Amino acid sequence: MNQVQKRGKFITIEGGEGVGKSSNIAFIQSWVKKNLSRELVLTREPGGTPLAEEIRELFIVPRDELVDENTELLLVFAARAQHIARVIKPNLEQGCWVLSDRFTDATFAYQGGGRGLDTKVILQLERIVQKDLQPDLTILLDLPVEEGLNRASERGDFDRIEREKISFFEDVRNAYLRRAQEDPDRFVIIDASQALDKVQLDISNALEVFCNESGEMQ
Repeated sequence: MNQVQKRGKFITIEGGEGVGKSSNIAFIQSWVKKNLSRELVLTREPGGTPLAEEIRELFIVPRDELVDENTELLLVFAARAQHIARVIKPNLEQGCWVLSDRFTDATFAYQGGGRGLDTKVILQLERIVQKDLQPDLTILLDLPVEEGLNRASERGDFDRIEREKISFFEDVRNAYLRRAQEDPDRFVIIDASQALDKVQLDISNALEVFCNESGEMQ
């Protein structure tokens, strides 16, 4: 009799501008490879599929035309629907782990907190697009906004979102922290102002706890 395939784990990494998501995603990838016999699929939002990446370009490219907040919100969920259907769910069902650079918490933070959109509307779209899909673990890299923007400026030109005022990003950060407080079993907050080796030690500890609690560590 064939053994039933164990569902993979869905991990998301969240945070504002300049928190160090890219370097820490690479660290998580190496940690999983070293400690677990699981394939890890890396992806991102908006994006993750060819169509969703096209939507991402519409979303982030600076333009003269003012983008309506609801247009922005619907673009995000359009990309997410494709991402879930073509990448996230199929890989989880095959037993792979999926690590996404941002997911719906970013929508609550950026469009809910930053743009001030009604979170009830975001919740409705979340239910329509995701059904019961939620991350198993969310790592929130938290950093004071000014420090994060200074780091981000070193990467070069800002995209459409990165050009917002500092007050926008303060609202984003506060919304992220509220989300984490409301769902402490899923979120782990990491102080991203620390030295990178300390940040990664904290991430390693969080992953070890998560894997032990979920029966992934043998």
